[in-house]
Amino acid sequence: MSDDSSPRPSLIDRLTAWLSPEPENREELLELLHAAYDNNLMDADALSMIEGVMQVSEMQVREIMIPRAQLDVVDINDSPDKLLPFVIETAHSRFPAVDGDRDNVVGILLAKDLLRLCNDEEVNLREILRPAVFVPESKRLNVLLREFRASRNHIAIVADEYGSVAGLVTIEDVLEQIVGDIEDEYDYDEDEDNILLEKRDTWRVKAQTEIEDCNAILGTHFSNEEFDTIGGLVTHAFGHMPKRGESVTIGGYRFRVNRADSRRLHTLAVERLAQPDQQ
Repeated sequence: MSDDSSPRPSLIDRLTAWLSPEPENREELLELLHAAYDNNLMDADALSMIEGVMQVSEMQVREIMIPRAQLDVVDINDSPDKLLPFVIETAHSRFPAVDGDRDNVVGILLAKDLLRLCNDEEVNLREILRPAVFVPESKRLNVLLREFRASRNHIAIVADEYGSVAGLVTIEDVLEQIVGDIEDEYDYDEDEDNILLEKRDTWRVKAQTEIEDCNAILGTHFSNEEFDTIGGLVTHAFGHMPKRGESVTIGGYRFRVNRADSRRLHTLAVERLAQPDQQ
């Protein structure tokens, strides 16, 4: 009589048996992982997260940070009448606190610490600030994630090579590179969230952005007869599912893949090269 009580092989056990002989480089490892997915040894979510972990070890903070121009900061010199409406409107839980100048970050203000202002209490903002953590643009994301875990920080100020504030990065930004977009009740799908101007003639665009919205904001003239989203248009132009760092030019615009997994594109960097031709 056969014994059916023996435990089923775990995912790690099945992958170990599959990965023989051992891969010698990253490309061979990815090929084997995709083969394992094709043979139902892992599901799409597991494959996507493994690819995300591998990407995180190669990516730098500058690739995912919120640029300086888009930061919502509070000035400790502002009155409560000005400060509270801004905090409520932006709806963040943490804010870089500056003293007059964006390069003079003096700490991190937690929105919950401002509750005492609602009771007309006298609050010295400097005394309730949390220490600000500064990281260079070149720091690897896997190193940053390890530091976030060790220090229990959720946010870091990104400094450029001259010591000026270049942007901001959160633990959520890093985790999203592994598990995909983490949306909360304050995330919106409005056009201004899908397409963000980073600098002159360069935008960060979510792949799910509708082509019609992209045409309206970027001034492109792409047809939406075959594809609804800019991600669909770009994937078709590549002719395959592109990887991070690959780029393609369409109608005078260069589309570079910022983040993607084995199933779909997530974000693109779009640069206007010249006046686009009519599509």
